Amino acid sequence: MSDAANAAAATAAAMKPLPARFDDVAHLEDVMTEPSPALVADLARVGGDILVLGVGGKMGPTLARMARRAAPNKRIYGVARFSDKAVKAALVAQGVECIECDLLERDAIARLPNVAAGVGNLVFMAGHKFGAAGNASLTWMMNAGVPQMVADVYRGTRTVVFSTACVYPFVPVDGPGASESMPATPPPGDYANSCVGRERMFEYGSRRFGTPGRLVRLSYAIDMRYGVLHDVASAVFEGRPLDLMMGHADVIWQGDANEQALRLLAHCTTPTSPINVTGPKHTSVRWLAAEFGRRFGRQPVLTGQEASTAWLLDTSEAQRLFGAPRVGLSTMIDWVADWVQRGGASLGKPTHFSTRDGKY
Repeated sequence: MSDAANAAAATAAAMKPLPARFDDVAHLEDVMTEPSPALVADLARVGGDILVLGVGGKMGPTLARMARRAAPNKRIYGVARFSDKAVKAALVAQGVECIECDLLERDAIARLPNVAAGVGNLVFMAGHKFGAAGNASLTWMMNAGVPQMVADVYRGTRTVVFSTACVYPFVPVDGPGASESMPATPPPGDYANSCVGRERMFEYGSRRFGTPGRLVRLSYAIDMRYGVLHDVASAVFEGRPLDLMMGHADVIWQGDANEQALRLLAHCTTPTSPINVTGPKHTSVRWLAAEFGRRFGRQPVLTGQEASTAWLLDTSEAQRLFGAPRVGLSTMIDWVADWVQRGGASLGKPTHFSTRDGKY
């Protein structure tokens, strides 16, 4: 067993046992934000406080709370527009210092806490995806323009950037997936190409200013309230047709994805470099539908035929650093099936994972 695998096994043993189900959203988020001893140790190794830009999205609130629990002696800042004030109130109650800011304004970015205020670590989570096809200029500004400004203002600050598997071309579903050495040449579409722009802006800043960092090419984090598993389970449970054209996907428990992203603050490179983050195995959507159908006692309604390619990742490097994710696919399926069957809360934000034309 590798050193990373040994460490991952020790971490799992040191944490609370995973529950069979979640009682409610509060229970879900408490489990999802439990920090491992490995995360606590890694954050203790990096100096300075942590600033999370774009904290108001799907993953941001739980990442900030996990950081707060893992590093009680650091200040954790959460920055967003906070159009949903309930998100801000919840974060404040959890000890996150929230700052309202429009990241489209360079002067506003320049007024945020910086190195002079003790900020030594930045997690960048801002971006624009859905509606990209109808507002290309905003998509490019959020996904490339804002990163250029942030990389300039936060020159020299350890920076972990959330990116996406969409920067890669489609790869064969029977292969290992795209590795970090594969050139970022995505299919057509403003979203995917502007995400390459985001990486390029942070890479430029890293090379020019010596900024250490990592680019997290993430594929489909899973929460009970949204994600590929939620989309598939909901379609099967409700008897809606499920399109199989994008017939395979990679998924990872959101707690594991957030943990790896935060741990990367202690594993930055100069210049910054990409790392793939998702589950270790490619997942067939047809198989997923059958698994949910078996749990629900319902026959999935399937349409289309699987393509021979998809957005799939090779996570060998992440597994070398961190071992396998703590939560396995079968556990996630059981959790999501139970949640959907009981009518658990939904964010109402479909992933549109079946989209292949780049128009979101």
